[in-house]
Amino acid sequence: MDDQYLDAFIHEAQEEITKLNNSLLDLESDPNDQAAMDQIFRTAHTLKGNFGAMGFESAANLAHAMEDLLDEMRGGDLAVTAGVMDLVFEGVDEIEAIVNEIEDEGEATLDTSETVAALRAVLEEGAAAADAGGAPADDGGSEGGTGDAGDGTDGAALVGDLDLGPEDVEDKLVHAAVDVGDTDMPGVDAMFAMEAVEEVFDILAAHPTREEIEDGAYEGTFSLFLDAADLARVDAELDGVGKIASTTVTDVTGALGSGEGTADGDDEHAVDEIKSVRVDVDQLDDLHGLVEQLVTSRIKLRRAVEQRDLDSAEETLSELDKITANLQNTVMDMRLIPLKKVVGKFPRLVRDLSRDLGKEVEFTIEGEDIELDRTILTEISDPLMHILRNSLDHGIEPPAEREAAGKPRTGEVTLAASRERDHVIIEVADDGAGLDVEAITDQAIEQGVRSPDELETMDDSAIYDLVFHPGFSTADEVTDTSGRGVGMDVVHDTVTQLDGSVNVESTPGEGTTVSLRLPVTMAIVKVLFVQVGEEEYGIPIKNVDEITRTEEIKLVNGREVIKHNDEIYPVIQLGDAFDVPGDTLTNGDGMLVRIRESERQIALRCDAVNAQEEVVVKPLEGILSGTPGLSGTAVLGDGNIVHILDVVTL
Repeated sequence: MDDQYLDAFIHEAQEEITKLNNSLLDLESDPNDQAAMDQIFRTAHTLKGNFGAMGFESAANLAHAMEDLLDEMRGGDLAVTAGVMDLVFEGVDEIEAIVNEIEDEGEATLDTSETVAALRAVLEEGAAAADAGGAPADDGGSEGGTGDAGDGTDGAALVGDLDLGPEDVEDKLVHAAVDVGDTDMPGVDAMFAMEAVEEVFDILAAHPTREEIEDGAYEGTFSLFLDAADLARVDAELDGVGKIASTTVTDVTGALGSGEGTADGDDEHAVDEIKSVRVDVDQLDDLHGLVEQLVTSRIKLRRAVEQRDLDSAEETLSELDKITANLQNTVMDMRLIPLKKVVGKFPRLVRDLSRDLGKEVEFTIEGEDIELDRTILTEISDPLMHILRNSLDHGIEPPAEREAAGKPRTGEVTLAASRERDHVIIEVADDGAGLDVEAITDQAIEQGVRSPDELETMDDSAIYDLVFHPGFSTADEVTDTSGRGVGMDVVHDTVTQLDGSVNVESTPGEGTTVSLRLPVTMAIVKVLFVQVGEEEYGIPIKNVDEITRTEEIKLVNGREVIKHNDEIYPVIQLGDAFDVPGDTLTNGDGMLVRIRESERQIALRCDAVNAQEEVVVKPLEGILSGTPGLSGTAVLGDGNIVHILDVVTL
């Protein structure tokens, strides 16, 4: 199959799946939403046609069954119930798993027959079939055995008795409760069944022990713990084993007791790396025109050098400056992608997680058309997911608790994006319980993050920032959702590496807002080079408002300040801020670089202002990551490395 067509099919399918999920959420919240119903039907029809055209019959059959069920719902012949919606969502998840398999392997092997049968059963028997449990096996729909290990809860409880850790599992830890049916030789049949399972999956453990099972020392069912990536495939493979009468398959990775064991958490709703972008034809035309100019200028420059015509060479270099600047801007614009490419999957994440937590949540997205560089957008997907999960788990209270506090039963979570010049602000706000300053300070003391004396001098905002410390958590218990202190430190580290910043504001009883401030692009930056002693630093031109002499400096309460438009700007001595060795301010009183008020109301004092130049800024990594006052480094044409200042944290 032509890779070009396969890639186009995968990208379109991923977009249609996101669209289908969000339309289903709209319908679930309002069963009378005819526009959502029509959109769902069209999307399912498109998926069915695309799968069929590409030869993926199993997926096409599943999409066809969903289309038929949705058509019944659209015509009013089938009620929109919770059971029906759960079944449809499970079908969407299976379709998404097939698309991911096609992307990774180039083919689809997932057996969809059981899900198709469940959908057809609802069509024949009505919504009651779905509400009664006609769902696929991984939701307990298969007929399992009658032993103690016959359900996911007991299977998860058994994990603690096994000699298994996260390092022993490559994909997911899957529990299979196996029933070999009525037999005169339970041990022999069980042995043959396990040998057949081993041909496909790694059996990590068994309960009772394998020897006991082969001796027939079990009642009704026995448990196998497998290493597998796909529950549906496990169920299908075990269903095909002749010696097995029935199985119940559940994911028990979370019971391993590790932060990695969140199989129904982040991994289920992970946002894939953005591997393609849609480019406007006009941008392609502009790019083509600039390349033509570039080729022409290259020829002119070569001739000027060969003829030693310096005037012509200088003129051509000026042309090249303009062409490369336009080329840079065009390419950067082509890399910009709307935020909805990442946040489009979040409504489904919120829906599933709120149901798991037993909470009622209304989720709103604002500013999803705001554009960011492809690299930045890919990197912030996980941090945003961590923040949302924390808002739902720690922020929003259970309905009964909210009512007792005089709040509506349904909590509100909002993800809002806005553009501020060269930065994008993304805020995740909830109207939950807010952060408990006392609990944070107690935990900080207990973990040795800060001393009691240090905490006494910190305001609430600084105390809230402690939640970004690695391993920090105030959760009373560890759950599959959160509580291990893993996540918020990842948020801080990722945003900092992207030359951004993160801030937390909270009001007890009213809610919490986490704000991410990110650059629009990770591109070439124009900087102003300043001299401090024998060292040189770069200040992004976008942050600079004015360069002046130092005559206006005054002392107020022992601190140097300047006045501009009736506003006071504190003066920061760069030599002191970075402990520059040797003599500084060797050029008289030096120069002042006043920073734009929108960034930070300060003025930077240096020895001299040297020049302006465009550089590629590389973020600081390793132990230098997050160094206050520095956003990264740049390598100059002569090989020297210059530190680029971050005026916000200086």
